[in-house]
Amino acid sequence: MNTVYLSLGSNLGDRQALIEQAMKLIGSEVGQIVRASDFIETQPWGFDSENAFLNMAAKVETGFSPIDVLHATQDIERRLGRTEKSSGGHYHDRPIDIDLLMYFESDGSETIINTRELTLPHPLMRKRQFVMEPLAQIAPELID
Repeated sequence: MNTVYLSLGSNLGDRQALIEQAMKLIGSEVGQIVRASDFIETQPWGFDSENAFLNMAAKVETGFSPIDVLHATQDIERRLGRTEKSSGGHYHDRPIDIDLLMYFESDGSETIINTRELTLPHPLMRKRQFVMEPLAQIAPELID
């Protein structure tokens, strides 16, 4: 099995319930969740909002390719109420956000992708404490 690390966040609605729903769908549609971090509450990053985020990270074992994981998580986001993606550095409030952080093949090699649709590892993850703190909790060996 391949391993994908995901970051999940929400700052609209019942944030914890939305993330828990997303995790349940990821577990049934993407792969087995083998580790999950605690929730942390953070202020919005990259935009102003009165709505704080709830964030977490998950380690998932999957048979999906990186692009298939992306498409599956985007579908989960849509089903949970996300109507538009952030683009061009313009961020906004959202009921759910699922980002692919890193992807490892079954042999342990890290997948590196840089396309218009997907970049791995996530290009901004090291600048985001709300990503790195939960990721360090579930995979400290990945943090340098």
